This record gives sequence, C-alpha cells and structure tokens, in this order.
Amino acid sequence: MAKGFIDTDSLCREIVRDAQNGIFKPVYLLMGDEPYYVDMVCDAIVENCLDESERDFNQTVCYGADVNADAVITAARRYPMFAERQLVVVKEAQMMKTLEELAVYCQKPLESTVLVIAMHGAGADKRKSLYKTVSKMGAVVDSQLLRDYEVPKWVSMFYQSRGLRITPDAAALLAEHAGTDLNKIAIETDKMLKNLPEGTAEVTADDIEKNVGISRQFSIFELTNELSVKNSAKALRIATYIGSAAKFAMPMAVSALFMHFNKILKYEALLMKNPRPANDVKTKVLGVPPFFFSQYDAAVRNYPLKKCMAVIALLKEYDFKGKGGDVGEATPAQLMVELTAKILNM
Repeated sequence: MAKGFIDTDSLCREIVRDAQNGIFKPVYLLMGDEPYYVDMVCDAIVENCLDESERDFNQTVCYGADVNADAVITAARRYPMFAERQLVVVKEAQMMKTLEELAVYCQKPLESTVLVIAMHGAGADKRKSLYKTVSKMGAVVDSQLLRDYEVPKWVSMFYQSRGLRITPDAAALLAEHAGTDLNKIAIETDKMLKNLPEGTAEVTADDIEKNVGISRQFSIFELTNELSVKNSAKALRIATYIGSAAKFAMPMAVSALFMHFNKILKYEALLMKNPRPANDVKTKVLGVPPFFFSQYDAAVRNYPLKKCMAVIALLKEYDFKGKGGDVGEATPAQLMVELTAKILNM
C-alpha cells in the first residue's frame, strides 16, 4: 500500500500543477474512501478552470442525488459563453442511479468542457465502461484509505510538499492524534503553522504538543520509548492512559508497536552482520535520525532475537483480540495494559 499512496499523491499533485497552469483533461473521475485527494483535486480544478467573471455562465455544480445522467450530459454538451471552456462538476456522484450512463458522453467528450465526476466513500466499477473510458480519455484518481502504520510516512511527505521538515517523533505524534483522517492532519497543520515563528523550517514534537494540544507524555510513541528501556512503571501508566482515551483503537496501537519492534528486529539483523555499523547505515535501516540510536541500542539489549520474535507473535495475537476476537469481557483499555505488561515481562 505504501507505493499506492505515494503514486496517488504524485498523480494528484501533477493534476493540481496542470490546473494551475491552465492544462485540463476533458473528464476527471475522482473516487475512493479517502476524501482528502478527491477534495484537493476537485478544489484545484474549480479554482483554476475559469476566471471569476466567467463562472456565472460557464460553471455548473450539481449533486448526484439531484440529477441523472441525461441532465449531466446535456450540461456537458453545451458550448461555453464568452470563455475558452466551461466546467461541469458532479459532487457526491455515487448517489446517481444512472452514473454508469455517463460513459456515453465520456467516449466523445467536448474539448471545450471539463467534466468532474467526484465520488466520496465509493468508487466506480472498474470492470465497467465509465471507469475504463475515463481512464483512456481523461484522468482517474482512486484515493484509498491509508493503513494506520502508513500515516507517519504520509505526514512526513505532506510536510515535505509544503517545504517543511518534521521530526519522526512529531510525525508519529500527529499521526496518533489524527488517525487516518488526512483532512484533519492538513487542518491541524494549517492552524499550527499560523502560531509558529515565520521562517520555521522544521516542526518538532514540542511544536505539535504546544499547538495541537496533544500530550506527548501519554502517546504510543512515548510508550515505545519506555518499552525499549523497560521502564515498567511509566510504560504501564502510559498504556492505562491511552487505552482509556475516547479515540483509542487497539488495532492502531498494535500497528504502532509492531512497527517499532519490527525496526528492532531489523536492527538486530544488521548488528549480526556488522556489530559496528556506520550511522548512515543505521539511519537507512531504522529510518530515524541519530539521536534515536541510543533507544534502539537499549531495545536490542532488552529484546534479543528470540524475545523480539515472541513480542511480534504477541502483537499478532492482540491484533486479533483488538478486532473483536476471543476477548471475553475485557475492555480495550484492559487489553492495552495486559499487552504492555506481557511485553515488559518478556
């Protein structure tokens, strides 16, 4: 999936750049469970397709629940008035009962019309004519939800696209706060940047904590720190706190812990081959800057190969439990504390 969201991001940013330069496809099909990219591309096309003075006569925005394919095709086949092009946008297109019939128009779209078909939480059937036709004649954006463990990498990529750096712990903290809601990450970032000094080039965990209102003391990221050094008292206190939070999701917590212990496992494999690897090699394997190395040095001492493998097996078990499997009357908070205690006792 990692390659998938990177490809989607690249495609969408290319479409946005083209729109800003006045370059448009005759038809766009924007779809998928993740609304961030659907909204980003649709907004860019609407903003750049027509001048303000051209919109009254040349921009049609309708909603899938209110129109049928005939009405959309009729609008799309009109010619622009006093403008180079016209824009037709169908929002919430998944509500159209006759959506597939738009394929008839898409087979021979007008060069002077830009048709945007925007779907939220749904996608066109890839086996049918609409999807295949737009793929050939225009552009398709298929925006899928990210998995929990992919979000920190997406956060780093998002900040880079804005000319900023974000430290790994800050990215993990923001990802934990927002979950897989990319729009929320973008909104929280915009709010935070207004409060940071002008010219800020790097966002730290302190910046996230102060400006987004997240307690770093009680985060999954901090829990992995305490597990690495086997600080039992603090690890159990953090596990109790985050497990009791209203937004707590056991699968997301297990995913974050798996990522951490998977890095420990990779680091152990590296040390078996080369007991004194260079810092650039460590960074490549762990994906973290040098100031995190001491944490992983402690972790490999506390969780040698067999213990690390046992922790990963344990995480698999609690991932199943966190998704409703064989938990009895245990609450998510109790499961989180139980898991933490078992890891500490390895």
